[in-house]
Amino acid sequence: MPAVSKGDGMRGLAVFISDIRNCKSKEAEIKRINKELANIRSKFKGDKALDGYSKKKYVCKLLFIFLLGHDIDFGHMEAVNLLSSNKYTEKQIGYLFISVLVNSNSELIRLINNAIKNDLASRNPTFMCLALHCIANVGSREMAEAFAGEIPRILVAGDTMDSVKQSAALCLLRLYKTSPDLVLMGEWTSRVVHLLNDQHMGVVTAAISLITCLSQKNPDEFKTCVSLAVSRLSRIVSSASTDLQDYTYYFVPAPWLSCKLLRLLQCYPPPEDGAVKGRLVECLETILNKAQEPPKSKKVQHSNAKNAILFEAISLIIHYDSEPNLLVRACNQLGQFLQHRETNLRYLALESMCTLASSEFSHEAVKTHIETVINALKTERDVSVRQRAADLLYAMCDRSNAKQIVAEMLSYLETADYSIREEMVLKVAILAEKYAVDYSWYVDTILNLIRIAGDYVSEEVWYRVIQIVINRDDVQGYAAKTVFEALQAPACHENMVKVGGYILGEFGNLIAGDPRSSPLIQFNLLHSKFHLCSVPTRALLLSAYIKFINLFPETKATIQEVLRSDSQIRNSDVELQQRAVEYLKLSSIASTDVLATVLEEMPPFPERESSILAKLKKKKGPGAVSVSDLEDGKREGELNGAGERSADASAIATSNASTPSPSADLLGLRSAAPVGSAAPSAGSLLVDVFSEAGPAAPPSAVNDDNFLSSAPSSSPLASEDPAPPLPESDELLNKFVCKNNGVLFENQLLQIGIKSEYRQNLGRMYLFYGNKTSVQFVSFTTAVSCPGELQSHILYADHHTDSLQSLSFISCNEQLLAGLNPESSQVNVQAKPVEPLVEGGAQVQQVINIECLTDFSEAPLLNIKFRYGGALQNISLKLPVTINKFFQPTEMASQDFFQRWKQLSLPQQEAQKIFKANNAMDTEVLKAKLLGLGTALLENVDPNPENFVCAGVIQTKAQQVGCLLRLEPNTQAQMYRLTLRSSKDSVSKRICELLAEQF
Repeated sequence: MPAVSKGDGMRGLAVFISDIRNCKSKEAEIKRINKELANIRSKFKGDKALDGYSKKKYVCKLLFIFLLGHDIDFGHMEAVNLLSSNKYTEKQIGYLFISVLVNSNSELIRLINNAIKNDLASRNPTFMCLALHCIANVGSREMAEAFAGEIPRILVAGDTMDSVKQSAALCLLRLYKTSPDLVLMGEWTSRVVHLLNDQHMGVVTAAISLITCLSQKNPDEFKTCVSLAVSRLSRIVSSASTDLQDYTYYFVPAPWLSCKLLRLLQCYPPPEDGAVKGRLVECLETILNKAQEPPKSKKVQHSNAKNAILFEAISLIIHYDSEPNLLVRACNQLGQFLQHRETNLRYLALESMCTLASSEFSHEAVKTHIETVINALKTERDVSVRQRAADLLYAMCDRSNAKQIVAEMLSYLETADYSIREEMVLKVAILAEKYAVDYSWYVDTILNLIRIAGDYVSEEVWYRVIQIVINRDDVQGYAAKTVFEALQAPACHENMVKVGGYILGEFGNLIAGDPRSSPLIQFNLLHSKFHLCSVPTRALLLSAYIKFINLFPETKATIQEVLRSDSQIRNSDVELQQRAVEYLKLSSIASTDVLATVLEEMPPFPERESSILAKLKKKKGPGAVSVSDLEDGKREGELNGAGERSADASAIATSNASTPSPSADLLGLRSAAPVGSAAPSAGSLLVDVFSEAGPAAPPSAVNDDNFLSSAPSSSPLASEDPAPPLPESDELLNKFVCKNNGVLFENQLLQIGIKSEYRQNLGRMYLFYGNKTSVQFVSFTTAVSCPGELQSHILYADHHTDSLQSLSFISCNEQLLAGLNPESSQVNVQAKPVEPLVEGGAQVQQVINIECLTDFSEAPLLNIKFRYGGALQNISLKLPVTINKFFQPTEMASQDFFQRWKQLSLPQQEAQKIFKANNAMDTEVLKAKLLGLGTALLENVDPNPENFVCAGVIQTKAQQVGCLLRLEPNTQAQMYRLTLRSSKDSVSKRICELLAEQF
């Protein structure tokens, strides 16, 4: 850089700054600034032309005033004029003023661009660097358009000085981050990659930042950088501290460059070339070996630089997850840091070990440090370190150490920071359920959890313990006894009262034989808590009381007296008043048999993924990553105790391995529901979606002969063959891939509207048939059929029976299903017939229930037949039932996403399409369509902010199929690249086909 001459000191500027500092008040400062602004304005508008020094001085004063927080609305042209000066200091001040004050939409931008072009063409390295710095500082789209083609040429030119190359690389990086569609490397790609071989370490350091960013966007184009990066890293790692004197930092050779090289390698899978991979493994082993060597300096800068390289190397080892020896060595090295006196190192070690715990190669090595981690949880002074210790305990938990870890986490909960208690509660609940072989231990753990941290026990936690107790006969008596004892505490949390009320109301009879827990004692114990509870809990207790009347008739008089009291039947809360009145009347007039039927024991809950786990997955941070890692099939079995460690990565976040579909018996195709059984639990996921109002007809009202026919036999059109699907059926189907409501079909006679909703592997579709004419449609019938491999069951309910009652009847008649082969079916469809007469201008509704048994590609066909003016109308359409409708969105952290992406790397697991955009490439529209697809749109996951990544699980009865999606738009070329990866090739291909038609 040119030396600044003595005359460039700008004494006037120094005096002005001194005056400002000497001002005694804000008013005095403003007065002095206004005086100076008036002076500068007069100088700029004066007749006398200012020389370069004066312009520089006044522009510098304006810059200083702006930095003090005052608006500057003049002087911009004078700053632009300084750019044409041949003096470094004048040009520098001009560029500085423009970088800080000139807006990218300014009218002067063309003049500025011209001046920059002149400096870039001047071959003066100092001026070129100033111009490049200005481009990078402003970074506007206009500048990207003007210089994106010129800067790569400067970067790779053989006669460009090293300092200019550094500036050019960083400038190009800035433009790429702001306008990636304008920075196209094309022919420059290989020459930019070969900058990794440059002799100047500064150029390599700048270039690798650019290459890393470009590789994240276009990994295939820059994959040749891997071998060059390994070669450069090898030279640095094997060099002595004296070999790279200019780039040695406290005896550590080129630490920044080493970290960047290691980070670049994390953008790619392990090298396929054996020699390159061997050389890289040697580098990583050398880094781990150097970490064991005595420090060459006691300065903290030395240890910081050394540890930065070590942690980046460990991150690369974890990323590859293919070298057992390195993974174990990395784990042991991190274990040494767990007891380091430096807090930051302990934090980083715990965080890295959380990720290592998810690897099958290093999980056992991580477990050896359990005592150290438990000690850290108890003794660490920094709450963030304690949280990482809790995360690591959660990640390393398996069947062999579950009881120890849960006990330690419960112990810590009593003194845990309030900020992490809720997450701790969720983790304890998940681990207790996941690794419970002895269910009495599970019940004890959850009740202890409520006792210790009741305020942080969410509804999901106590709902879950209720579900498990109801579904397990062997634990019901123990649970009743334990909760009865817990309620005897002078002060127990309201959540404990809820659990106690529910369990004693259902299973209090199992402990009623003991005089210490007789029915009246149980009731009095519960009622003693009544006045201390909130309205929802009181409502639950009233339900428990009416259950007591059924279980223990001897308590009837006592409970009726409570229900009859003014505090109940005249309660200000409508819900409590209604329950008290209805329960009192029910207990008074109902016979014993009726009471037993209405108040019988709750049926088992349908098994599904734990709602506690789903809640924890939504939480951000490393804790959420640990959940996904645990659920990726890399842990031991679920609550049922089955299964050991498995490498199966077929789903993004699998549910309990033993649980059947949450839609159990919804369609009545699998098990018979006892006549008179209790209604589905209010906690059931699908009750609100699939229940139908209205009284149920008795089973005998069903017509056995016609129940499974393709249409009611009384229809005069039943013998007509269905018409082939309309030519536009596929186009109409594609309209509903990313939405559930709208008009499916319309002509001059008929309009068909659709409204649908889906939960897990179940769906309900409402079809609305509107008569657009003034003449009635007669013999109006519909039929749903399935082509090809779909082979679904099509069930039609009788006109005179309620749909759900009919379904229950089907499930009770196994012989009706003998001809249906569920194993070969892909979809179950149950259609309720429509009225045969549709008046002119009227609309009729049809309900269709859908169950997805396994993945499918063909859509069911809907055939509509009716007579209009004596003429037969025969229309066939494709029902918009596509596999993506059964998506369950899955939230994932960035690290978890790319780990799963790498695991789904088999060729048959990926489907990719590159296609032209059919519509405007609007970001908000793209987001809306991806959300409409049913997946979770993951923010801040892809390194390129222009890309979209999504994750979800296809829920079918047979299995769950995890899917990852990546959409890369190229706005300049108006093209998309869509990549789908899933554990099943047919799913990847089908969703890729469907989604490609949406953009």
